[in-house]
Amino acid sequence: MPLLAISNLQKRFNLEAGFFARFGRFVNAVNGVSFSIGNNEIYGLVGESGCGKTTTARLLVRMYEADGGTIVYHGGGEPLTVGALPKSGLRQYRQKVRYVFQDPARSLNPRMSVHDVLVSGLRWTRGTRQNAQHYREKAESALEEVGLSGADLDRRPAEFSGGQRQRISIARGLLPQPDLLICDEVVSALDVSIQAQILNLLLDIREKRIRAQQTMSFLFIAHDLKVACYFCDRIGVMYAGELMEEAPAASLWREGKHPYTQMLFASVTGMNAPARPAPSSLSKQTEAAGPHCAFAARCPQATAACFTEPPPLQQIAPEHSVRCHIPH
Repeated sequence: MPLLAISNLQKRFNLEAGFFARFGRFVNAVNGVSFSIGNNEIYGLVGESGCGKTTTARLLVRMYEADGGTIVYHGGGEPLTVGALPKSGLRQYRQKVRYVFQDPARSLNPRMSVHDVLVSGLRWTRGTRQNAQHYREKAESALEEVGLSGADLDRRPAEFSGGQRQRISIARGLLPQPDLLICDEVVSALDVSIQAQILNLLLDIREKRIRAQQTMSFLFIAHDLKVACYFCDRIGVMYAGELMEEAPAASLWREGKHPYTQMLFASVTGMNAPARPAPSSLSKQTEAAGPHCAFAARCPQATAACFTEPPPLQQIAPEHSVRCHIPH
């Protein structure tokens, strides 16, 4: 049984914003996405900016309310349908499914000390009142787990480097002992050497939790397919709100079948990407008349069927599925 099961998830936004914006024209940010995350698994969602991966992640913790589909959490007893949770149940669920944002400079309150950043949310979610020393000890332990010192608790986030601030964000996510940590582009703004340190830190934390017989799963959001293949167990490749391909990370780099997956790999290896230039906006694709493959306008292998029929996500090998009309 998976830790988290997502089925036919959908979210659309009004195409225009502002007081005088017309209503009724929408862009499908997430369009029928389905996947699951197993216990102690690292699942990656990869794609270009605007493909819907961050929106999908935020739907999982109900920062946005889904327009359709279901999210079912199986951790710790009876399955919970996340979209139906009341406020009290949602608060408890968010302690088990934690979110680490891309930019720690914006997600860490600059007016608060590191201690208060770490424990402020924890104070409101515990069922019993704990003393200040208890919280400080937990905060020290969390900081040390991510490679910082308990002496840093009284400093402010602005006094740290970007990589250190990201460690503080990770410590905040780990503090309530979650089952799932959602990492939204947590290394994209860091230097390559710091990226490797953060990724190896997360892998070490997972191994430590597994040895302690605790569940530690990750949803890893990234635009760099090469980084995701290093870090993840399975990867879903997204484009225009749809899952185009899903496969084990260990084999996706050499067995990726979808033209979009091949384009992403080509872009990080320095090869010429086998795809046409992107349209000026994904919203223009969303508004295109009639059903079609979302990637058809950019695909160098597109056939007539690609512009008239939306392809289903089909399994072509064990644990490997592709959304494409081209035979594989």
